Amino acid sequence: MERMLSILKQWLPIAAVAAILCCLVYAAVQQALREGADDPQIQMAEDAASAFAAGSAPQALLPAAQIDIGKSLAPFFIFFDAAGKPVASSASLHGEPPSPPVGVFEYVRSHGEERVTWQPEPGVRIASVIVRVNGPVYGFVLAGRSLREVEKREARLMSEAAAALLFTLGISLALVGFREYQGKVES
Repeated sequence: MERMLSILKQWLPIAAVAAILCCLVYAAVQQALREGADDPQIQMAEDAASAFAAGSAPQALLPAAQIDIGKSLAPFFIFFDAAGKPVASSASLHGEPPSPPVGVFEYVRSHGEERVTWQPEPGVRIASVIVRVNGPVYGFVLAGRSLREVEKREARLMSEAAAALLFTLGISLALVGFREYQGKVES
């Protein structure tokens, strides 16, 4: 019993450091994955907002295909008027263009842009960038795409981080136990 307590006293600080390091690595990589999910939408929203502000009709800026955001990974656009009502969209969910969470347009009115993850319904999560349009027309452009693949990578990362932590904890416990056992044998 005394030997077990000695092993635990030596091992617990190592276990704590290992857990903290695994959590920090997981958090850093997860944030890089999630932030990278916005990169295409930033460019898409800014370019579409510039064209919209210069007088291009929103319908002319949309891709030809309609995107069902509940099924597709394809990026999409939604153009909104000054009141936040959709005027043109390449995205639909159950036949209607989805709308971002309440309050987003107010924030974008005062800040110019917002990057928001939203869930229009269970199982559908969207990484979107919304940009204010100022020009002959006033409104907003939303560029978005599904987070389905990013979330799969995040889940795999969580499993890998947990496995690395368990492996590290097991090896460190074995080494501390072996060292404790060797010390008792030699004395």
